Amino acid sequence: MSHSSDSSDSSFSRSPPPGKQDSSDDVRKVQRREKNRIAAQKSRQRQTQKADTLHLESEDLEKQNAALRKEIKQLTEEMKYFTSVLSSHEPLCSVLATSTPSPPEVVYSAHAFHQPHVSSPRFQP
Repeated sequence: MSHSSDSSDSSFSRSPPPGKQDSSDDVRKVQRREKNRIAAQKSRQRQTQKADTLHLESEDLEKQNAALRKEIKQLTEEMKYFTSVLSSHEPLCSVLATSTPSPPEVVYSAHAFHQPHVSSPRFQP
């Protein structure tokens, strides 16, 4: 059984007339384009926001890195200063001269002299 293009055919009876079909297709096309345009705009905004957030985070991490490098430099200078003071003190130290010699790693252990962030006045900002 073949379908005819006759307007009385039941399969075409629910469709709008040809001029009206084009009009509703155009309306749907315009609506779809508008919806897509809005979705693309939102997507670009999210992408821009994400890029801005990453940029701010990157700047913050660079600042932290610079501050830590500065602290490392200060602590290294402080360590050199204290090593120099200790070296100057060793020959004159009566405690070291009278006590039984201990292995150097015990006498000069970094943990034995460790005080959390105690700085000499010389290295204060």
